Amino acid sequence: MSEQQSDIEHTENSLNAPIFSVSEVSGHLKRVVEDSFAFVRVRGEVTGFKRAASGHLYFRMKDDGAVLDAVCWRGVAGRLSLDVEDGLEVIAIGRLTTYPGRSNYQIVVESIEIAGEGALLKLLEDRKRKLADEGLFDRAEKRELPYLPKVIGVVTSPTGAVIRDIMHRLNDRFPTRVLVWPVLVQGDGAADQIVNAIAGFNRLPKNGPIPRPDLLVVARGGGSLEDLWAFNEENVVRAAFESAIPLISAVGHETDTTLIDFASDVRAPTPTAAAEMAVPVRSELMALVQDDGARIMRAAGRFVAEQRIHLQGLSRGLPDLNQLLANQSQRLDDWSERLGPSLQTGIHRRHRKLAEVAGVLGSPRSQVSYSHERLNGRANALIRAANRLTAAPKRDLKLTARLLDGLSYERVLDRGFALITDAKGRAIPSITALHPGDDVHLRLKDGKVGARVTGGEGLALKKPNKAKTKDGKQGSLL
Repeated sequence: MSEQQSDIEHTENSLNAPIFSVSEVSGHLKRVVEDSFAFVRVRGEVTGFKRAASGHLYFRMKDDGAVLDAVCWRGVAGRLSLDVEDGLEVIAIGRLTTYPGRSNYQIVVESIEIAGEGALLKLLEDRKRKLADEGLFDRAEKRELPYLPKVIGVVTSPTGAVIRDIMHRLNDRFPTRVLVWPVLVQGDGAADQIVNAIAGFNRLPKNGPIPRPDLLVVARGGGSLEDLWAFNEENVVRAAFESAIPLISAVGHETDTTLIDFASDVRAPTPTAAAEMAVPVRSELMALVQDDGARIMRAAGRFVAEQRIHLQGLSRGLPDLNQLLANQSQRLDDWSERLGPSLQTGIHRRHRKLAEVAGVLGSPRSQVSYSHERLNGRANALIRAANRLTAAPKRDLKLTARLLDGLSYERVLDRGFALITDAKGRAIPSITALHPGDDVHLRLKDGKVGARVTGGEGLALKKPNKAKTKDGKQGSLL
């Protein structure tokens, strides 16, 4: 076949090939990818981590040769047992799919875990450094444990050997009331349950139906780094630091170390050691109390004996008490004998002085009578003076009243005259103020009458006609 014929056939095949839309191509690729990679486990380093406002997680997983986009939906993100962050090497479990909007592929994460113990140790060191910088491990924040707690709260698994070891050791040393808050100590949800247990004990009221513990113990048996990881979670460490109740951490064996050990008030190497730290040995405490009691009694006996000797020494330097009392007793008898005559003499002297003063004083009745006579005399004089002062003004007032009455217009009306007023009650002083047709009032001595002006010499001109024409305009005066 020649090259020209080959080109012709290729052209014919291209023309006969079906035409797909972009959406059809994207949908086909999506089905192929999802069918081929319905379940995968991908290992890589997290980079570009971002938590959207919706709660979804977006990040990329990379290795030396490639980058894979990853998304974790909000419902799954809330169940993750690991806090995803940049630089963390993880194994993501999920399915591959495509995102047609950007023509790329991505993994939809269903769960995630740390890839190897080295990555866990790196995460542990980074988290330890971060919390230490915030001051959660400062020794100044540590509190003393109560010497003899009445109630101890234990946060641990209810079915393991840990709680039995703690109870056994407490019963051997000093039987104490124990409240157990059962939790998971490893796996998904363990960290949240431990946080809730610590916070729950702290929220108990001091005088409530359930007593509030005086001491908390967070305990777990030994295990691998992955098994103990719940006690390295940041929320658990913060809950231990923020606990208002003193807290002992007893996680793992003596060689195991978790972050809660640094945030707690005291770290116990084992749960059994935590029980030994929590309470003293009852028998030893009783022996110590008895020994201290005996020492106190001996010390008190010695103190009393020393004070008795000291008192005896001081008493020898004191004068004779009987002699001191005898002198004072004799003086008291002397004063008693002199007291009676002195009282009688004083009373007689005061009687005489009172009689002298009474003779000088006058009779109260005579003084009252004299004062009453003086008061009457002054009252009569005051009345006479008032009459003299008001007589002349009274005469002047009567003369003025008669004068005003004589000048009043009402007296003029009594002689037959009349007072003319207009409709508004104003007096008309002259005929020039009147017009024919005006209404006036005449006031006589015994009443008022109405009148209308009809004519007379000297009257003012007739009032103009102010009637308006039919069209509403002012009428003519002519």
